[in-house]
Amino acid sequence: MTSDIPLQFLGGISAREFLRDYWQKRPLLIRQAVPGFESPISPDELAGLSLEEEVESRLIIEHGNHPWELRRGPFDEETYRNLPERDWTLLVQAVDQFVPEVAELLENFRFLPSWRIDDVMISYAAPGGGVGPHYDNYDVFLLQGYGKRRWRIGQMCDSDSPLLKHADLRILAEFQNGEDWVLEPGDMLYLPPRLAHFGTAVDECMTYSVGFRAPSAAEVLTHFTDFLAQFLPDEERYGDPGIGPCEDPHQIQRDALERLKGLIQEHMGDERLLLTWFGQFMTEPRYPELVAGAEMQEQDFLTNLQEGGVLIRNPSARLAWSEVGQDLLLFASGQSRQLPGRLRELLKLICSADALHADNLASWVADEDGRQLLWQLLVQGSLEFADD
Repeated sequence: MTSDIPLQFLGGISAREFLRDYWQKRPLLIRQAVPGFESPISPDELAGLSLEEEVESRLIIEHGNHPWELRRGPFDEETYRNLPERDWTLLVQAVDQFVPEVAELLENFRFLPSWRIDDVMISYAAPGGGVGPHYDNYDVFLLQGYGKRRWRIGQMCDSDSPLLKHADLRILAEFQNGEDWVLEPGDMLYLPPRLAHFGTAVDECMTYSVGFRAPSAAEVLTHFTDFLAQFLPDEERYGDPGIGPCEDPHQIQRDALERLKGLIQEHMGDERLLLTWFGQFMTEPRYPELVAGAEMQEQDFLTNLQEGGVLIRNPSARLAWSEVGQDLLLFASGQSRQLPGRLRELLKLICSADALHADNLASWVADEDGRQLLWQLLVQGSLEFADD
């Protein structure tokens, strides 16, 4: 994708213009981002997914047992028979991992890093349904899939913005009405982080929400330091060789703080470890239990491939790669592997190709490192044979 070519998906502006002028700055309404869009999944099929144990789903009823009642799935058919005629919403997470046609929508977002994309959540709302005025701490694209939804845009928010008292939902206590749009199938709204928004179903409707991974500073510090601690020997401790006599033994002197900063910076500044942690963290599957490996010997793997077997990415797996000097790092579903630089094109193929087979893998299967990598990814579960 050339970054300067105008894209209908972005309303006739290029990816470069969108990232410069809108991304993480201001909202953008795009009429007919996907012209003539027809939802690849029906409301009944979406409700069917919410009955499954492995699918994360929620129901939000504005006038339930108490205002803004939240129920968590999996649900049963009786649940839907007893719902009111209006003012409720069903939200189903990660539908892209269960419906390939929904996953195909993500091809439109390849101007952004794939490791930043979280999932495609789909909401179905009865007339008047919504989740209340709220804000997200990440970017989101809202593609209207069916029916009409009214979106109102409000103020920028932060952790000090007052919320309604609710154990589970973060609904804003104050909402400052700004721009107001009604979206029809194929229309899309981009919202930057922390912008208040309030969606209400005009009629029966479905909305596709593409959210992005944005770890908080607290998550980064907590998870990275836990990762880093694995590599530090117990004898590496705070020390103060060359210290002079202290005038007041109860005072923590400035030089102690400088030694402490040096101890932290020595390790926190290790870019290789930071990259390794970040790649593993950002490729952790949303549902690790769905990335189940295959018990297969390497020779059986090769035989399967040679007899026409087709490898595909596990829909729940996440893949990314990076450079480390002359070598490469492949991140696959929360794990990392250091590989020789000559495998660059294989890594790019694994991360991007819809299917891997004897034809496009011929030269790589002949390479011992390439062959081992493919087999290990199958055993780990990030790759699987299409007929499994």
